[in-house]
Amino acid sequence: MVSARSTRASSAVDRLKRRTGQTGYSMARTADGLFYLSETPGSPPLCPPLELDDFVQFVNKLGPQEVKRVSKYDVAFEKQLVRKKP
Repeated sequence: MVSARSTRASSAVDRLKRRTGQTGYSMARTADGLFYLSETPGSPPLCPPLELDDFVQFVNKLGPQEVKRVSKYDVAFEKQLVRKKP
C-alpha cells in the first residue's frame, strides 16, 4: 500500500505544478511515512511533516484554484432539483 500512498501524494503535487506553472515543487517522505513539500529539492520545507490526508489537503489549498466549468445543462438540472412540487 506504500506505493498507493506515494501515488496519491505525488498526484497532488503534480496538480499543484500544473496550476501554478512552477515545476520546482518537490515532495519528500520521512522514515515515519509522513510527507512534506518544498519549493525546490533541498530547500526548506513549506509545511511540517504531515499524514497523507493532511498533506493532500495542504497541497490542494496552495496556488490558484481551478475553476469548475458549469454548462447550461448543469444549471438547468440544479434548478430542477430545488424546484418545489405544488
